[in-house]
Amino acid sequence: MKNLLNQTALVTGGSRGIGAAIAKRLAKEGANVAITYNSSPERAESVVNEIKAAGGNAVAIRANSQDPQAVMDAVDKTAAAFGGLHILVNNAGVAILKPTEEFTVEEFDLHTSVNVRAVFAGSKAAVKHLPRGGRIITIGSCMAERVAGPGGAVYAMSKSALIGLTKGMARELGPKGITVNLVHPGPIDTDMNPANGEGADWQRSLNALNEFGTVEDIAGLVAYLASPESRNITGTGITIDGGTNI
Repeated sequence: MKNLLNQTALVTGGSRGIGAAIAKRLAKEGANVAITYNSSPERAESVVNEIKAAGGNAVAIRANSQDPQAVMDAVDKTAAAFGGLHILVNNAGVAILKPTEEFTVEEFDLHTSVNVRAVFAGSKAAVKHLPRGGRIITIGSCMAERVAGPGGAVYAMSKSALIGLTKGMARELGPKGITVNLVHPGPIDTDMNPANGEGADWQRSLNALNEFGTVEDIAGLVAYLASPESRNITGTGITIDGGTNI
């Protein structure tokens, strides 16, 4: 059974990694899917073509998440392309890990603009399109709740800010029947954080399951939160980290 038939989803940063897996899973559930990308049109088109080859509908929209107007325009373009919007997945993000004293102000601003402001901008633009039963789902990080090692202060700050934003929006949008939730991944095997990369063994050592998660793990949780079955879940963060934060 396809839970998202006749619905439309926008996944920001959907050309690779977790975002691409989410886009494909939502399409598999029957949704029309738009993805945003910034600098990798080939990857974005590859995701779109894979969804279409499987019988789904998808489009790619170029939008730099550092530009709030571009993010808001992408929301409106998605609604125009498919005649509405039901699900917004704020997935685009950046992560620079290094000691605070080595961080530049520009790098700090990059984290706040992409990891926080873009989520606000996209969500703000989505509200006017989302019907009752609409969903706003944001990809956070288990580091919003626990910083297990050095170098993650700014990244963790940007992700923890999403907790307050999510709770506040959930309270505001609840009367409209729109749910707002966070997904907090732990170590996930992607090209940005490969399971065989530098520091991977240390990440496993923190993990109760002693293994990395997969992008499909995250996509499955997002698909559930996007479905009608999650109608009574809002304003919360669900951590999917293999026990990293136990």
